Amino acid sequence: MPVAFSSLDAILNHGFDEVIDVRSPAEFAEDHMPGAINLPALDNAQRAKVGTIYKQVSPFRARKIGAGMVIRNVADHIDGPLQEKDGAWRPLVYCWRGGQRSGVFRTILSEIGWRAETVKGGYTTFRRLVNKALHETPLPHSFVLLDGYTGTAKTELLPRLQARDIQVIDLEGLAQHRGSLLGDMPEGQPAQKGFETALAVALHRCDPSRPVVVEAESSKIGRINLPKSVWTAMLAAPRITVSAPAQARAAYLADTYRDIISDPESLAKRLAPLRRLRGHATVERWISLSRENALVALSHALMVEHYDPAYAKSRRIDELEVIASFEADRLDETGQERLADQIADCIKQL
Repeated sequence: MPVAFSSLDAILNHGFDEVIDVRSPAEFAEDHMPGAINLPALDNAQRAKVGTIYKQVSPFRARKIGAGMVIRNVADHIDGPLQEKDGAWRPLVYCWRGGQRSGVFRTILSEIGWRAETVKGGYTTFRRLVNKALHETPLPHSFVLLDGYTGTAKTELLPRLQARDIQVIDLEGLAQHRGSLLGDMPEGQPAQKGFETALAVALHRCDPSRPVVVEAESSKIGRINLPKSVWTAMLAAPRITVSAPAQARAAYLADTYRDIISDPESLAKRLAPLRRLRGHATVERWISLSRENALVALSHALMVEHYDPAYAKSRRIDELEVIASFEADRLDETGQERLADQIADCIKQL
């Protein structure tokens, strides 16, 4: 009988030795259960072919052809990644809805002697539990927002706080985006579903009785939307603000965004949306600074002429609950460590 999971906690603590996602690589890439490995019953091309036959020829013909493909693929997995598994190995197998692909896979593994089980409802069960945790149930967690102007090393402070036994969730890290116009990362962003799974798992690992520090963000990080429950909790959360002199922030930004602002052609494309907002002459001057490799001067100009005015417009700190403010005279290793000590001490007193 397929294993039924009624809560996110139950499915994340399933107790099996390994989780096998037998969906296609494309399905797996969009989202999957944490820690799952992908051993496709059908690859992307095979899945598309079977689907076409199902619609255009007949369901029977599709199942017959698909069965042969699945059996051959499972044989390859057994001879490959599963070759060294011993007789005590207990895998949990799932496909999209817990139907044919995972059922065939489990049957073959069971015939070998492995105690394989499937997930009732497959991936759709897992996705429903994630959706319930993030979109249907009020969060039990209390947030504290780390706020401040661009270039105050807020993201860098999160792992330092975590090292001081403070609960943190790095939303930008989960979204794989630095949360600004120049925030794209080389690896690109995950799918919305993949982000939500990572966020649900991160929240599940946090103790609701203790505050969780997150960086102050907008409701959208790159192309990723924050779930309404998370955004609602952030809007109601008290804040700790951090600040630093303009030159210290400029030096920090020049180092952090060096991969982007040192490439004038790429920078020009990224700054194109700002031409109407800030003016062609201003944007051209920024690009010229990049060509001259004047990266600290460029960072200072971007701060003063774009990021700081945008921040001041979007956030009225005087209208928000600020429980503490800390100013750093430097944002190097020493300065960040000192800030982390101060913030951690404040959090522990809440």
